[in-house]
Amino acid sequence: MASETDPTSPPKRYVVFSHGQESGPWGRKIASLAEIARSEGYGAESVDYRGIDAPRERITRLVDFCKELQGDLVLVGSSMGGYVSVASASLLHARGVFLMAPALYMEGLPPLRDGILDCPTAIVHGWRDDVVPHDHSVRFARQYGAALHLVDSDHRLHNQLRVIRYLFEYFLIALDLPAEAFE
Repeated sequence: MASETDPTSPPKRYVVFSHGQESGPWGRKIASLAEIARSEGYGAESVDYRGIDAPRERITRLVDFCKELQGDLVLVGSSMGGYVSVASASLLHARGVFLMAPALYMEGLPPLRDGILDCPTAIVHGWRDDVVPHDHSVRFARQYGAALHLVDSDHRLHNQLRVIRYLFEYFLIALDLPAEAFE
């Protein structure tokens, strides 16, 4: 279990990160967003999928990983990790899902079942992404009523990290607001 939480006072809520196919559990985006999660009172966890290529095995790894966590879960996924987070969200009763250039509707990935999301969701995707077309995120956001942020970036989104940090912080804060605040 890759963990960066304080063992003296276990949090009642967690952000669980799922990295992409070509990265690792504490890459640049995840490490940066973990700071935001901790500042908002969440434990920050990241699943290590290195060596696991099959999407279903990654989903199983995430579900098994989260069984040990007690409390609210916010799933955060980048690229393939976004697909894994979406596919696992209802199984884990996620409180929210935050996605970065998620590999949704990609050839070779098992199709997602209808109605797979039942929690607040936000997506950040680069206009210049040449790995996962931003149109896939537009389609998904339209179908599930997710917040969608299209930014001037490529698939890695590194040049927009400051914006992503801001959007992620807002997303976590908004999860704590009463539903009436959005009416």
